[in-house]
Amino acid sequence: MTHLIQQIQTMLTVTPDRWQSLSQTLPADLLVRRPAPSEWSAVECLQHLIDTERVFQFRVKCFLDGVDFPAFDPDSQGTKPGERSPVELAGEFETLRHQSLRSIETLVEADLDRRVRHQELDPVTLRELLSEWAAHDLNHTIQAERALIQPFLVECGPWIVYFKDHQLKEHRSDLVDEGER
Repeated sequence: MTHLIQQIQTMLTVTPDRWQSLSQTLPADLLVRRPAPSEWSAVECLQHLIDTERVFQFRVKCFLDGVDFPAFDPDSQGTKPGERSPVELAGEFETLRHQSLRSIETLVEADLDRRVRHQELDPVTLRELLSEWAAHDLNHTIQAERALIQPFLVECGPWIVYFKDHQLKEHRSDLVDEGER
């Protein structure tokens, strides 16, 4: 990818606006609703993005300092959503992301080949971390939006056939083709 740093910056710029829009527009009960017992709600996805924003900031600094870093386990090290509203969480995420974007602005193409050791993955490059960061952002935004769509899918009647790819497996039993059973 040419101009990777610029592309990463552009991608990472979009997410806070998306979360501001979702948190200010949608009812909080929809944002905190888990689509299934084993799935995260949209707010849980946002809280995870806040947690990992700090992790990504730390890791970029480690690359610049030439320091290895530990793995991050969201189940044991992540923050559980508390009393804060979705709007407050989106504001915190936006603040953290602006800090991150300022640090990315200082990077140059030569920095992308910097290597450090990740506790579980062994040698990794800054290029790989930045690409993972953008993919991570999109992944959890998609996950959050998939959580938000679930209550509407239940109510869309025969049109449900058009949403087969968006239903959680827990809700797809009636849509599974005979060949998939």
